[in-house]
Amino acid sequence: MPDLLAEPFMQRALLMALALGPACGLLGVFVTARRMSFFSDTIAHAALSGVAAGFLAGFDNPTLPVLFFCLLVAVTMLWLRERTRLLNDTIMAVLLSVSVAMGVILLSLQRNRWAELDKYLLGDVLSVGWQDVAMAAGASLAVSTMVVAFLNPLALLAAHEDLAHVSGARVRLLNYGFVILLTLAVSLSIRALGILLVTSMVVLPPAAARLLVGSLRAHVLLTISIGLVGAVGGVLLSYPLNLPTGPTVTMTFGTLFLASLLAARFRSPAPSRP
Repeated sequence: MPDLLAEPFMQRALLMALALGPACGLLGVFVTARRMSFFSDTIAHAALSGVAAGFLAGFDNPTLPVLFFCLLVAVTMLWLRERTRLLNDTIMAVLLSVSVAMGVILLSLQRNRWAELDKYLLGDVLSVGWQDVAMAAGASLAVSTMVVAFLNPLALLAAHEDLAHVSGARVRLLNYGFVILLTLAVSLSIRALGILLVTSMVVLPPAAARLLVGSLRAHVLLTISIGLVGAVGGVLLSYPLNLPTGPTVTMTFGTLFLASLLAARFRSPAPSRP
């Protein structure tokens, strides 16, 4: 293991996991509370258009086009939510379908790039560069800063948006700021877990933590811990086991979720539902 940690590609992969695992989990606390899990999935699938457009424009690393397309879809979702009577799940389904179709069409124009698509569909964190690491660290810092500075308004917004508005919270600004940070974190995490699995890093850590704790602060702290352990542990396990890194990270999160579920069941009887 020490020899493995001395390899530059493993150092970059671990730094990506250290930055994005806790950050995505932290955002996931509010994503799951606001029932926005499908939102992050829509953002992830929009990345396919960004990857295809980046290849078409000649980018060797299409991270910037991916960020652009994901932010465009995220802002469009908020705009449609404010300006139309469509329900959230309808808006997300429309944009997911259109963005995936656009990505497939753009890829069909450059069939020589199909071989490179696997690293974006399933992730390839072992191939990231230092630029990706720096961007992930910046996104993690921005997420941490926003959550610490606006923890109470975000919690109130997650509980009841109308109540947050009445209480004087700047709901529209918070919504756009939260969505932009979520989009940045999801877009950058695609290199680690891939388009198909990136939602697991947002949803599974807070879901596992929610089974064990009740208060918001305890939920946040435990989610950050699970995000860190799952991301780093998955990267460390994937290489010696010769397994794809993205699915291994997701299965690590899934194992932690199962352990939390078992711990919660043994700790107390299942609550009765009305």
